[in-house]
Amino acid sequence: MRQHLAATDRFHTDLGWLDSRHTFSFGGWWDPTRTGFSALRVINDDRVQGGSGFGTHPHRDMEILSYVVDGALEHKDSMGTGSIIRPGELQAMRAGTGVTHSEWNPSKTEGVRFLQIWIQPDRTGLPPKYQQAEFPFADRREREVLLASPDGADGSLEIAQDARLFGRLLTEGDTQTVTLDGARRGWIQVVRGAVDVDAQRLTEGDGLAFVDEERLTITAVADAELLRFDLP
Repeated sequence: MRQHLAATDRFHTDLGWLDSRHTFSFGGWWDPTRTGFSALRVINDDRVQGGSGFGTHPHRDMEILSYVVDGALEHKDSMGTGSIIRPGELQAMRAGTGVTHSEWNPSKTEGVRFLQIWIQPDRTGLPPKYQQAEFPFADRREREVLLASPDGADGSLEIAQDARLFGRLLTEGDTQTVTLDGARRGWIQVVRGAVDVDAQRLTEGDGLAFVDEERLTITAVADAELLRFDLP
């Protein structure tokens, strides 16, 4: 079974300095049929103007991933971490027993686009933790690369959930076949470009949920950047 969520069907928040598209219910947007998928709770596609951002705010018991698409994102938190996240990198922050942080666009003139992803942990009360790593685009052009996992396999960032996040870049005309565990759930998010997943066309911002599937054939109809979630 597959379910397509078109980019145009996402919730939309426009605050001037922030233009955000929410795949699932978030903030002032609430739909009881769109509260997440398996352990995946949030995919926000955020565009933040230069010199703006999210001031210090708290989180608790959530695995928070930040994936920068364009520009740069400055992060500071109550663990003493300060960093800049750029395209090709992934940040994972475990909120655990509680953490505060801010996310800011350090450029005065250029915007930043990033995906904010929340995954529900499989246990609560963990100590907060910060991780950041680069996953070269060149590797993702050759194969699907593991970005986050429960055990930190293959240099991926460790998250407290039986879930895995993969990244892939496809050049127009490329085809990728993905073998799946039919007992699990999955989600594909098109970061940019366009692909056909078997007979289903997906374009930038689209999501595709799937269950009881054992194989997907993904063909790029334009140069594409994809994230794939393997979920319990």
